[in-house]
Amino acid sequence: MKFLDQCKIFIRSGNGGGGSVSFRREKYIEYGGPDGGDGGRGGDIWIEAVEGLNTLIDYRYQQHFKAGTGVHGMGRQRHGAAGDDIVLKVPVGTEVLEEDKETLIVDLDEPGMRVLLAKGGNGGWGNLHFKGPVNQAPMWANPGQEGEERWLWLRLKLIADVGLVGLPNAGKSTFLAAASAAKPKIADYPFTTLTPNLGVVDLSTSERFVIADIPGLIEGASEGAGLGTRFLGHVERSATLIHLVDATQDDIVGAWTTIRGELEAYGDELADKSEILALNKIDALDEETRLAKQAELEAVAGVKPMLISGVSGEGVTELLRAAYRQVRVRRGDAVAEIEDDEDHVEETPGGWQP
Repeated sequence: MKFLDQCKIFIRSGNGGGGSVSFRREKYIEYGGPDGGDGGRGGDIWIEAVEGLNTLIDYRYQQHFKAGTGVHGMGRQRHGAAGDDIVLKVPVGTEVLEEDKETLIVDLDEPGMRVLLAKGGNGGWGNLHFKGPVNQAPMWANPGQEGEERWLWLRLKLIADVGLVGLPNAGKSTFLAAASAAKPKIADYPFTTLTPNLGVVDLSTSERFVIADIPGLIEGASEGAGLGTRFLGHVERSATLIHLVDATQDDIVGAWTTIRGELEAYGDELADKSEILALNKIDALDEETRLAKQAELEAVAGVKPMLISGVSGEGVTELLRAAYRQVRVRRGDAVAEIEDDEDHVEETPGGWQP
């Protein structure tokens, strides 16, 4: 399935049905009178966030959505049926914006959220409503109201607890494959991921979080170079960022500063998120080189980078544990700030008793 994270659509709610002009003409009714029914209401346009979707590809091949028109009223006080509604089902995390692509209408960040985008027109009144002591035989009825129409933008921001950032070929896809059941494209030649990948990390039966692999940034991405910063919106909702740096390259400091610069240029407080720094591909380095590069990057970043290898799995579990602690803090877990210590045993007050 192709990944699509933004699209433009046209919506139009249904027109209301017109009221009926009708009169009773039964044989044994001495005085007839108006009996025109009302028109039906036009259909509405709704949008709903549902689980199980992670792309807007359904709106790539159909961009126009028009709800049903209400049925006209009929004689014998028969009301017209309402027009059919349309429900647009989108992934959780979809934003709905005006045609200017800036004004936010609604952010569907919870499963089951349902919002009315365009209300259908009301049905017109039949001539029965206009009967009175002065005009006992009205010869008019109301037409149905027009529906609403508008152009909208849908923009998906994936719901991920942790975001992976780094230069192209930093090993993000390999790390995602080692940490989760996701199967991103991995090859033995240089290339960059073109679309975000999601993976679910299961540390235990009760410890689970979602991690997103964002296509690699390059210098000048904030100004449109490469894939630009188009996909950085997918990590705006994340609790923390894992910044992977390729330990086998010569300028690891330059790689780190490049990504930090692009995060700050993107804005939206992305650069203020907590960051876990890690040197990847350490399986290709000896112990002395590992420590030297770790110290070099620590001197500039101000934090001690973790040493990991997505290929051998070295350090991956420790990095995931550190990320999960940040996720628990974001979720409001009070004990998240206390590091797990498997060797710690709480003492029973008053000593052990059978």
